[in-house]
Amino acid sequence: MSFASIMRRFTRLALHLVPGFLVIGLVSFGGLCVAQEVEVDAPGGSGGSGSVVAPSAWLVLINTIHERIDLKLYGFYIGELEVPCVQLDVTTRVTNFLLVTPSYMYYDIPASGLNELAEVPVYTDSYDEHQFRIDGTLVFPVRRFEFSVRNMFVRRFRTAPTPDSNRYRGRVGFVYNLPVGAQTEQEPGIYRGRIWRLFATYEAYCDIHNGGWNKDRVWVGVTLPLLKRVSFQPSYMWEGSEGLKDVNYLLLGVIINTG
Repeated sequence: MSFASIMRRFTRLALHLVPGFLVIGLVSFGGLCVAQEVEVDAPGGSGGSGSVVAPSAWLVLINTIHERIDLKLYGFYIGELEVPCVQLDVTTRVTNFLLVTPSYMYYDIPASGLNELAEVPVYTDSYDEHQFRIDGTLVFPVRRFEFSVRNMFVRRFRTAPTPDSNRYRGRVGFVYNLPVGAQTEQEPGIYRGRIWRLFATYEAYCDIHNGGWNKDRVWVGVTLPLLKRVSFQPSYMWEGSEGLKDVNYLLLGVIINTG
């Protein structure tokens, strides 16, 4: 069974189940997965074997501009590959279980980073890319779990002579909310402590009319609240791409909600 068939069945199942749940924490789940957005694609991959370890850092600023609309500004830096990336999202909660997010991303990879990914160093110029994306995310809770499925369409504006292209990204994931602290005597089930959010996602990429299903990602980590509006997120992400080396990201992120 193809991944596309699995995604369609999962989406239909989510649409069937969601009305039966009281959905909570929609925007919080959307804020969890920002580190998974940054790209390190190389044009015309020259073949790759082995892997690269890439310590990386990222920061996201989230500002609620309307009851149902969040503006998010991201900054990433992949140290081993020397890749900076910026991204802007406008996330709208359309219903209690559906998020729609148009977004823009720009990143730049120097020749040294491209050669790090390739088995044979053949690149002499840097590569940059602009992306315009739109995605829809379904989120629904089951007890302390929050499950999600996201479908994203990407229009890629690429450095010449690499042609512009379209991409589909399908992602499934879950969050487990782990209370840390003691329950109150007056309200059992309510914790004085904080909630640690353990998460895992799987994502597959399809370059439409140009490579097909050619990339997979697995991402695991935890979001730890530090202050009322600040969270810290250590995580690990594995990425496998056809024609390039695997990338093992060691990610450290900070999430700041400015109000």
